Amino acid sequence: MILEQFLKTEFVNANLWAKTKVEVLTELVNTLVNGGLKLNTAAVVEILKQRENLGSTGIGDGVAIPHGKISMIDDLVVAFGRSEEGINYDSSDGKPVHLFFLLLAPENSNGKHLKVLAKISKMLKIENFREMLLKAEAPADLYEIIIDQDNICIS
Repeated sequence: MILEQFLKTEFVNANLWAKTKVEVLTELVNTLVNGGLKLNTAAVVEILKQRENLGSTGIGDGVAIPHGKISMIDDLVVAFGRSEEGINYDSSDGKPVHLFFLLLAPENSNGKHLKVLAKISKMLKIENFREMLLKAEAPADLYEIIIDQDNICIS
């Protein structure tokens, strides 16, 4: 399972402006819409908020992986966003979140999204990877760093 199948350069936002959890969820969904996906932003954000109510997807170390299942897509999709300031996201360690991977899966998803979620989580445990994402300048650089790390994790 390679991320390149689900993450496009157009789905990378290097400069999130959001200040709150709902704003960042909206901005990440809009990144997908601006990248060409046809989504009802408000409906998707509501699904993501419901998932967050079960427990924050802020996993610590400045990272969050919001995710949800929606009926508007046929295959898994991944977006990435970075906030230089950091966002209070009710993270498990109480620290602001700077790096966000958004995963959306079809409602009838058979578990592929769980594999991708686990893979991204494993990648984000690597401190050097997180540091490279924080220092990169352009969306294309961020995309390349993510794909390169994914290829390292495959081998």
